[in-house]
Amino acid sequence: MSTYKKLSRINCSAPALFAWHERPGALERLTPPWMGLKSVSATHGLYPGSRVRVNLSVMGLPLAMEAEHLEYRPPHMFKDRLVRSPFSKWTHTHGFADLEDGTSALEDSIRYAFPFYFTGGMKKLADQEVARMFEFRHRVTREDIDRHRACPGSLTVLVSGAGGVIGGQLCYFLTTGGHRVVRLVRRRPRPGGDEIFWDPTLGQLDLRAAGPIDAVVNLNGNPIFSRWWTRKRRGEIIQSRTDSTRTLALALAGLASPPEVFISASAVGYYGETGDRVVTEASPQGSLFISEVCQEWERAAAPAAAAGIRTVFGRIGVALTPGGGALAQLLPAFHLGLGARIANGGQYMSWISMDDLLYSLYHAICTPTLEGALNLVSPAPVTNIDFTRALAAVLGRPAPFVIPGGAVDLLWGKRGREVLLASTRVMPEKLLASGFRFRHPGLSDALGAALGIFDTELTNCG
Repeated sequence: MSTYKKLSRINCSAPALFAWHERPGALERLTPPWMGLKSVSATHGLYPGSRVRVNLSVMGLPLAMEAEHLEYRPPHMFKDRLVRSPFSKWTHTHGFADLEDGTSALEDSIRYAFPFYFTGGMKKLADQEVARMFEFRHRVTREDIDRHRACPGSLTVLVSGAGGVIGGQLCYFLTTGGHRVVRLVRRRPRPGGDEIFWDPTLGQLDLRAAGPIDAVVNLNGNPIFSRWWTRKRRGEIIQSRTDSTRTLALALAGLASPPEVFISASAVGYYGETGDRVVTEASPQGSLFISEVCQEWERAAAPAAAAGIRTVFGRIGVALTPGGGALAQLLPAFHLGLGARIANGGQYMSWISMDDLLYSLYHAICTPTLEGALNLVSPAPVTNIDFTRALAAVLGRPAPFVIPGGAVDLLWGKRGREVLLASTRVMPEKLLASGFRFRHPGLSDALGAALGIFDTELTNCG
């Protein structure tokens, strides 16, 4: 039988920390992104006898796990055991204790055993996976709670695009912080699930059932790189963004008591090809197709701004997460040592860690002075060759290859030229001026956090 313990100081009381773990979305926030969470189903919260079922995708392979809760003693402890997992035994005690300075101690204590067919090498890998999983969990818990302390109170936040990678994590972050989230869905809403049906292609949306809304985050839009940019496809890319944004903006403008803020997603593609030149929110629109998409996307929010709602255009860079997007597409090749820079590698890429994206969206909700264009990117954009080297170094793999510019043009056409070869060096000037603190300002740290490859120095209680 093996034993693992992890102890950290958290900047809140033990009752507040216990409550964070009880709220919807806690398990989703605590599941490492490299484990590929697919679904969660639970019964009766943390009470003894309740069960949680989780479906994961680990290294591309499906993995189903189920836990049963054994003890429940708020605000100091709850305990569960895995009844279905790769381990032969697993008992997990979650401990919470107040400290004299108003903070609390979070202690995770696990006793586990391996099935008979686990060899010495497999056991070592499993032990390492347990350690890095709980390092991730404690980091997320500590940082999420710190961010929520900066914006106290309970909000009702309406989210469109909640089924996407960014939208899903945003909802979990908000609900664990004690906020109510109302999701817009294009299927029949689940009873009691705080969901509202809408059909943006027909302009259908009735928000009366949501009650008073404090903030809205709009994250809709068809994937921009998934198919060839035929004339029809270009129209679909624009329409998927403008229809949803306009429908939502009109519905908000028609409310008797509209929300305080409407955050509508856009992208750094607004600035187009900028070469080595640094651009900020004050820089002009570019001339690429992506620039046109972003311009029309932002224009569609005009009814909300005209109604006096503080409107923010979140111009998002490349969000780094193995759960989807560019990083997820690159990882298989880089894991195999087949990483490659694109063309001469001199084109700039403006990126942001997933956690910093969530925190910056929340910061925009809670900061009344922020409106208009807002660059949601790290303050350290990098060239493609530097990104390639950093990802290879974090993974401990070589990246010896080059994808020539001509091959990009042949394989992907205009979308390859605009997405892979265009250089956009964006700075988050307004975020920094508003006092936002980046959790992962540097690329290597952001990649390590996303992939579970951490520094050796840990921040634990003594």
